[in-house]
Amino acid sequence: MKLYLDTSTSETTLRLDDKEYTHDFGHDLAEKLLSYLHDKLQENGKDFKDLTEITFMSGPGSFTGLRIGAAIINTLAHELDIPLYDHHGNKLPIIIPEYGRPANISKPQK
Repeated sequence: MKLYLDTSTSETTLRLDDKEYTHDFGHDLAEKLLSYLHDKLQENGKDFKDLTEITFMSGPGSFTGLRIGAAIINTLAHELDIPLYDHHGNKLPIIIPEYGRPANISKPQK
């Protein structure tokens, strides 16, 4: 089963083969994305071991969303030993998010 994941916007898009799901996690993406993915796999009678490849929308987009999504798909691809692709179709050993601009880091208050 092919997995496509896009966490670059506030609405997460997940595709499992030809079925597409969208969900707005708000500030709970880090807590709930992996269990959401597991639930959708189970709805299709599958489990993580049934994934054959992963494609990830690597950006530009939300800094936090891309970091969380990349951490999850990089871990899954590594542990399941399956191919990993960016949204350009490039096969990669790991996904490094493309934020589209430098990080906006505020100065320490002290």
